[in-house]
This record gives sequence, structure tokens and C-alpha cells, in this order.
Amino acid sequence: MCLAIPVEIESINDKMAHCRVGEGETYLDVSLMLMAEDVKVGDYLIVHAGFALRKIETSEAEETLKILREMLSLADGTKPEACGF
Repeated sequence: MCLAIPVEIESINDKMAHCRVGEGETYLDVSLMLMAEDVKVGDYLIVHAGFALRKIETSEAEETLKILREMLSLADGTKPEACGF
């Protein structure tokens, strides 16, 4: 099973996006070559195996991150804001 965590585009250079994972300090370099639509800095993406699959709305990304933090908090007792994404 694969769980996609939304990433936010920080910069774009020649069909590659440098993206931040959630609100943590983890970054990914992601290929945009499979994207049919244009994306820009600040957009959120769903990524699999290093390729951006689709752009998602900011509200959807924020809600997904909130749910993931809450799930982790329930699983291990940490505070949601301490999850790193």
C-alpha cells in the first residue's frame, strides 16, 4: 500500500520541482514530466516514485496533512504538531 503525503513546490527548474513535505524539514526533488497541467511555486502535488501525479487544492492538502497528523498522534501518543509533516 502506498500513502501519498502532499508536497508543496518550493522551486521549479527545467521540469523538476524542489518540494517540501508537509511542514517539516524534508524536501524532495520531483519530476514534473507526467503533469498534464501547468504548476507553479506554492502549488501542492501528490507524488509517487519521484513523479508528480496530480496537483491538489491547498485546502485538500491542508486537510490531508491534518488527518495524517491526528492519525499518528492516536497511534503513538505524540502531539499532532510534533509529527514533522
